[in-house]
Amino acid sequence: MADKQNLNAGFTGTPTEQPEGLTKVAKSAANEVKREVYAVASGARDHPQAASALLLATGMLAFGLGYLLGRSSAESSTRAYWR
Repeated sequence: MADKQNLNAGFTGTPTEQPEGLTKVAKSAANEVKREVYAVASGARDHPQAASALLLATGMLAFGLGYLLGRSSAESSTRAYWR
């Protein structure tokens, strides 16, 4: 068999060049988003009733606003059509 050679090909876990510019900003933003998602998930895990109530209230508010916007849009278009 052939002698073992030291192959340094492929990803070793850390990049040789540090990111700069847009790549640095994107990595920083991704890390911040991960931390925020973890914080929200941790809070929801600790307080499931409050999280479900907040989710339900947000859904009801979004439905109500959508209903009102759709209704006002339908009323204004029918009035203009029949005049």
